[in-house]
Amino acid sequence: MNKVDNETTKEKSPVLNAKGVVKSYGSDKALDSVDITIQPGEFVALLGPNGAGKTTLFQLLTGLFVPDAGAISIDGIDIRKNAVPALAGIGVVFQQPTLDLDLSVIDNLRFHASLHGISGDNAKKRIDEELEKLKLLDRSKDRARSLSGGQRRRIELARALLHQPKFLIMDEPTVGLDPVSRRDLLSHVLELKQERKMAILWASHLVDEAEQADRVIILHKGKIRTSGTPEQLVHSTATQNLHDAFVSLTTEK
Repeated sequence: MNKVDNETTKEKSPVLNAKGVVKSYGSDKALDSVDITIQPGEFVALLGPNGAGKTTLFQLLTGLFVPDAGAISIDGIDIRKNAVPALAGIGVVFQQPTLDLDLSVIDNLRFHASLHGISGDNAKKRIDEELEKLKLLDRSKDRARSLSGGQRRRIELARALLHQPKFLIMDEPTVGLDPVSRRDLLSHVLELKQERKMAILWASHLVDEAEQADRVIILHKGKIRTSGTPEQLVHSTATQNLHDAFVSLTTEK
């Protein structure tokens, strides 16, 4: 295989490849043979009601726990076999706020950059670039505590991007945000997909946030019920919109 073929193959390789993932807590099977692949530049919305298994899946994808069965690889690297380089390819915005509110914005970001071995002028350059894109460069010296909820979320997103990951995970990122902040955060993430060709997994129980996704995965009771474009899900359920399709797929018959 020549160099061009190698590059083409790499471009087509999924950034996330999860196969047969199983996780149980006692007799409760939180995830049951879950398969998910996400390609570079693909925005995938993971929809599921409370208790569907979204949190468990994210705990496995971020290396907090290991699956009972199955395999997860990031950019071709198996998390179980080679966790450090695999997890280095992931940027995460967690559902629960994780900023140190008593530190300034820039100190929060510098600390995270240092964890990834980024320091000095390189760290400053990346921090300034991300804050500028999020229109928060003028708040860099302010304490995180002084920011609004939407601004704090954008800082967490900037932090997740500092090490230039190939895969961005957003776990219920708009919880507690006002409608304008929700819209702005989603718009910025969609721009990232276009500009950086990032693979993005956006978990939510808010159906309207999934309407602009390239693909929607419905997770219910630990199993993937279906996957497809918003239009495909609406068509397959013979409903009028994505909300009704979601309800149809997650309501017991």
